[in-house]
Amino acid sequence: MAGSGEVIERSVTVPVGVEDAFAWHERPGALERLIPPWERVEVLEHSGGIAEGARVVIRLHEGPVAMRWVARHRDFQPGRRFVDEQVEGPFARWVHAHSFDPEGAASCRVSDRIELTLPAAAAGRLALPLVRRRVERMLAYRHEVLAGDFAAHARYRDRPRLTVAVTGAGGLLGRTLVPFLTTGGHRVVTITRRPRGADQIGWDPGSGRLDASGIDGVDAVVHLAGEPIGVRWTAARKRRIRESRVRGTRLLAEALARLPRPPRVLVSASGIGVYGNRGDALLTEASPIPEGSPDFLVDVSREWEAAADPARAAGIRVVSTRFGLILTPAGGALGRMLPAFRLGVGGPLGSGGQWVSWAAIDDVVGAVHHAIMTEGLSGALNVCAPEPVTSRVFAETLSAVLRRPAVLPAPAPALRLLFGEMADTALLASQRAAPTRLLESGYRFRFPALEPALRFLLGR
Repeated sequence: MAGSGEVIERSVTVPVGVEDAFAWHERPGALERLIPPWERVEVLEHSGGIAEGARVVIRLHEGPVAMRWVARHRDFQPGRRFVDEQVEGPFARWVHAHSFDPEGAASCRVSDRIELTLPAAAAGRLALPLVRRRVERMLAYRHEVLAGDFAAHARYRDRPRLTVAVTGAGGLLGRTLVPFLTTGGHRVVTITRRPRGADQIGWDPGSGRLDASGIDGVDAVVHLAGEPIGVRWTAARKRRIRESRVRGTRLLAEALARLPRPPRVLVSASGIGVYGNRGDALLTEASPIPEGSPDFLVDVSREWEAAADPARAAGIRVVSTRFGLILTPAGGALGRMLPAFRLGVGGPLGSGGQWVSWAAIDDVVGAVHHAIMTEGLSGALNVCAPEPVTSRVFAETLSAVLRRPAVLPAPAPALRLLFGEMADTALLASQRAAPTRLLESGYRFRFPALEPALRFLLGR
């Protein structure tokens, strides 16, 4: 027997014409770009795009339970409409219609209509309102992503689409950057240790191996690969952190410099840790880097940025993106904070007075795209929101968004006991960075303030 049914509808006006909006949905990465970061979803198969008969298979995690969801596309009307319908999954019925209607020459209305029926076992009085709220959160997130992505790509609508090579494409930032680029019409080739097919280039920084012929002729390279730093640092871990950044960047830069057709730009990751622990000082790209600092991240970051010099010497435009704290519930620092804060036992780190320079992951991706597309931009680039906050304000804001108390600070001695040197260098250091060059070069932040950023990222 079928359970309770519901129809949910939502629309958004976006700053592109119908053909461009529909084409965005047809490109690789559209599904991945639209999955909310708070959902634990794996795309297992996506064949045929959104055309008639195309198939999507995902694995959806609900706590310890994993569910398989299979959908097929139908009612494909180029430029106007497509439908995906569940053929296997958690609902008794799920039909999602997407429609596109012109609103002038340079805008259109994107509408979603979802018909869903819960299975009889789940059709209690409480289940349907909870499911409805979850679907509405998902649609609100999708529509904000669409509006923001279309606006970002529209700024360069008169520029040709590019071929972009990316290292670290499977990492936290790369998993968001690649779908952003591909849905915008760019071609992405990934530089990976385990190439498995077309548009994948093999490399192994540890052994100095890179199949440079696969990069010859690309327009841009984005270098994100590097050993994670968010764990306790042993001597071996510090060596891997340094070598993965310095050796990998130098290998890539030297290979690019030798190419017959080198890329026009190399966007190479760095971090605001290069400034060291600077208290309340406002840090711009012109701020001096401490000389002879015992701070491990200062030392590594300086070498990391300098390792790109062979590309600079070859006339390639090099941008060193100094990332602040990248916010996404899908991982990283925010992902690790959330369990404690959701239980109401979160709080500031140490004294709470140190500055946190943060950026929503969508702005980090936007800044990388801006660096690729802005011809006059080179050198250091602080990638962080224009409104940094203290650790105490960060904790209070996150708790308010989650509607939980923030009453248990993490004392500095406890952090040092757990994380050793990394606590003082990465967790308790104060860096009040300003995105001066990003703003001066015309970048427009989607989320300049912390609370709206967290509400978007957490669906709140």
